[in-house]
Amino acid sequence: MYFNSDGKKDHTFDAIVIGSGISGGWAAKELTEKGLKVLLLDRGKPLEHPEYPTAFKNPWEFEHRGRITVEQRRTHEYVSRDYPYSEHNESFWFKDADAPYDEVKRFDWFRPDIVGGKSIMWGRQSYRWGDIDFEANAKDGHGIDWPIRYKDIAPWYDYVEKFAGISGQKEGLAVLPDGEFLPPMEMNCVEKEVKKRIESSFSGRKMTIGRVANLTEAKPGRTKCNYRNLCSRGCPFGAYFSSNSSTIPAALETGNLTIRPRSIVSSLIYDDENGKATGVQVIDSETMETTEFFSKIIFVNGSTLGSTFILLNSISKRFPNGFGNDSGQLGHNLMDHHFRTGANGTYEGFEDQYYFGRRANGIYIPRYRNLNGEKRDYVRGFGYQGRGGRGNWSSMIREKGFGADFKDKLTKVGKWSFGIGAFGECLPYYENQVTLDHDKKDKWGLPALKFDAEFKENENKMRVDMMNDAAEMLEAAGLKNVRTYDAGCYPGMAIHEMGTARMGKDPKTSVLNKWNQVHTAKNVFVTDGACMTSSACQNPSLTYMALTARAADHAVNELKKQNI
Repeated sequence: MYFNSDGKKDHTFDAIVIGSGISGGWAAKELTEKGLKVLLLDRGKPLEHPEYPTAFKNPWEFEHRGRITVEQRRTHEYVSRDYPYSEHNESFWFKDADAPYDEVKRFDWFRPDIVGGKSIMWGRQSYRWGDIDFEANAKDGHGIDWPIRYKDIAPWYDYVEKFAGISGQKEGLAVLPDGEFLPPMEMNCVEKEVKKRIESSFSGRKMTIGRVANLTEAKPGRTKCNYRNLCSRGCPFGAYFSSNSSTIPAALETGNLTIRPRSIVSSLIYDDENGKATGVQVIDSETMETTEFFSKIIFVNGSTLGSTFILLNSISKRFPNGFGNDSGQLGHNLMDHHFRTGANGTYEGFEDQYYFGRRANGIYIPRYRNLNGEKRDYVRGFGYQGRGGRGNWSSMIREKGFGADFKDKLTKVGKWSFGIGAFGECLPYYENQVTLDHDKKDKWGLPALKFDAEFKENENKMRVDMMNDAAEMLEAAGLKNVRTYDAGCYPGMAIHEMGTARMGKDPKTSVLNKWNQVHTAKNVFVTDGACMTSSACQNPSLTYMALTARAADHAVNELKKQNI
């Protein structure tokens, strides 16, 4: 379907992009639009926009009403641990049974099995990082210094926001830089009231509508958000940004893109004489046939852990410990955000008001801790996501009853409620790592990844504030029956894994330079989460997009100068 006849005859391209998710899609778009012939490889099944199999299904049309079966839990041992995997999008996820991984300590790895990757199922929250994030390592001594600052990436944030379509409200905050926004979604009446009370009660705290990659104005080939809130099934309207609805179509339009699904990249091919990568080895996931493809530059965008696997598994005389791993940092410094703690409560009032549709977005309270000279018993900080709403008929699910009176109760809306949950920053710890287990093989004969990572004292101290601050703000906002929660959190659960092939100034302490190039093989670029030097507390995908567009521009300029 995707593989054109020329691609079958000629295995040499100007560029190879590994992975078609958030960053890989951007790499394909930018490189093809700059005139390069690009091969886009993805291990997943074809999934073409707008053909998403469950996008228009009603709840009662799902055999198990959205729940997964015992057999699905067996074949999807890890991904079934948490909410992203359900009957609504079951076909999008990789079978863990085909490639089980090892856990010295628990790590939840969510692997897609479709072209487009997690760009189809992502939460779409899109926040810029500021100088406080890029300077954090240097100032508090954790990890190494970023080789870039906000000014280096700001123009690229502008660039990707304009294409992707990010709706949001400008707030003028240094801790959360404003962007090129579409009109913001509207808060409901309770959210507006909570915002007013929090901001009047706590100096330096701001509550804004979520900055989200859902269109509030139509773009070419994409309509504005319909407020269905079924995003994780895929959006036939292209109302949120995904590779399938946005970057891949743009790349295909150039005539320069060849997409090859079901292609598992096992390793990079390195030429010792020239000091460059010359191509990749690919296993066909169905036939098991191995093929080699060649190119001038390679963008490794298989997601943080997929990319790290490829680099670790790319062994040569020059790189006996993994591709570009002279520093010994490859696979280390694994980070993820910690969350699943906060508070919620009920709101009395506004009984005569409701809200329109199912808004696929909530509110955001940016980081306010450890700023302006404040020092807690931990470093860095956290932000909150949340929403307000009213109870509905589902509150009666556990009630016994039948007849006219019971049916009448189902038509009445319940009380207003409001809740917030925090996302906290994780520090880059060298000992938090992923390695290869050559004694454990997957379906295709490749070694398994082994995880050894945990949240530590700094994160645990932070969680105390993450929970207690939430309750304090809700009580100040007038909510009743405020309850705190901390459901615990393991790395991987937030699906914001990053850091295992970090950027840096010094090849002795990092894998990549300021342009996302492998220090010791300048024609290889890594621009997904693996490149991150710290984690901040904001959702990272927008930063991956900006770094990818920036790196692609640099790569083409360097190609023209014959520097790579």
